[in-house]
Amino acid sequence: MQISKARSLSLGFQHVLAMYAGAVIVPLIVGAGIGLNNAQMTYLIAIDILMCGIATMLQVWRNNFTGIGLPVVLGCAFTAVGPMIAIGNSYGIESVYGAILVSGLFVFLIAKYFSKMRRFFPPVVTGSVVTIIGITLIPVAMNDVAGGQGSADFGTPANLALGFGTLFIILMIFKFGRGFIKSIAILIGIIAGTAVSALFGLVDFSAVGESSWFHLPQVFYFGMPEFHLAPILTMILVSIVSLVESTGVYFALGDITDKDLKEEDLKRGYRAEGLAIMFGGIFNSFPYSTFSQNVGLIQLSGVKNRSIIYIAGVMLIILGLVPKIGALTLAIPTPVLGGAMVAMFGMVISYGIKMLASVDFSKQENLLIVAISIGMGLGVTTVPELFAALPDSISVLTDSGIVLGSLSAIVLNLLFNLRRSPSVETQAEVTEQHVTG
Repeated sequence: MQISKARSLSLGFQHVLAMYAGAVIVPLIVGAGIGLNNAQMTYLIAIDILMCGIATMLQVWRNNFTGIGLPVVLGCAFTAVGPMIAIGNSYGIESVYGAILVSGLFVFLIAKYFSKMRRFFPPVVTGSVVTIIGITLIPVAMNDVAGGQGSADFGTPANLALGFGTLFIILMIFKFGRGFIKSIAILIGIIAGTAVSALFGLVDFSAVGESSWFHLPQVFYFGMPEFHLAPILTMILVSIVSLVESTGVYFALGDITDKDLKEEDLKRGYRAEGLAIMFGGIFNSFPYSTFSQNVGLIQLSGVKNRSIIYIAGVMLIILGLVPKIGALTLAIPTPVLGGAMVAMFGMVISYGIKMLASVDFSKQENLLIVAISIGMGLGVTTVPELFAALPDSISVLTDSGIVLGSLSAIVLNLLFNLRRSPSVETQAEVTEQHVTG
């Protein structure tokens, strides 16, 4: 179906709004965690948005060497936040980017081999991973509905009214909207929620006035990278975890777009992520991975066209080059974004459940894989201090519900479903038939 330019721009901007808050919060957390000044923070936010656009374009552009060619949006990997702060405080920020550079090269080089592990990601694993991603992100959305974790007005009636009011508007558009209007329900909901907020004086445009008009990326802005073994190994582990999460997103998008992903597709996708991570190291931004909220948006809007993601990528690049324009999106109140996120993250959960529908649940083993992996993911999310007494060296595996739940699904699938090779299993069945016959 042909989409007009105006509609394409609206759909692309909707994707930008869907991921913008998540993309901006990472440099804010990392910058504050390692003590950056205002000028450095401004650079970090702008270069991050710019690199989100470049990383997205690398992944959407399918060629003979890189790019999975799915409507996927890339943003900074949340699993890297804690390790980056720890490395920055212990070894210095130069060591952070040395470790990111090496981890990106590692991902690029192992893409060929990691793609051969496709058989380790059957629907029982990918469906569980996608469901875990959605479930563990819902608390983020709900915190935003209340005003943002740690905010002075957390949970006030005004914030709750804005958050759930935005969600209600989105639902009403889905109920009564038709065609294109229905496909941009999230965008309309965010605009309407922001407009209502402005009427009550709850929109802050100070960031727009403080931002510059133009900004260029700089190679090694924070200094020449340094290379230390412990930070490198930490970031390599983070990148492997991100690949597992991305694999689940790839298969979810492949299912949505009716594309049967092959080994070659995965290899190109992993290579694109490796390049994106290396660019993050060179320009001093972040490691990049798939953004799940945009998967939920694609499912909600029903628009699966890659050209829309190209437009979103170009918009992100422009926002990164012109910080004053990008700062306009920062004026969107947190509760309004939270209300939209409830819908998007909820759709990620729904799609994970849909993927699990093809699993043979007559096998108790599959029931256990889903039960334990989702239980671990949700458990760590709701009780984050569960593994606080363990060494910091393994915190990258235990601090994130997505990471621990995904690894649980993979390991349990190996234990229950791949414990014997097909040839051995067939031989055992033949022997049993011979004996009983």
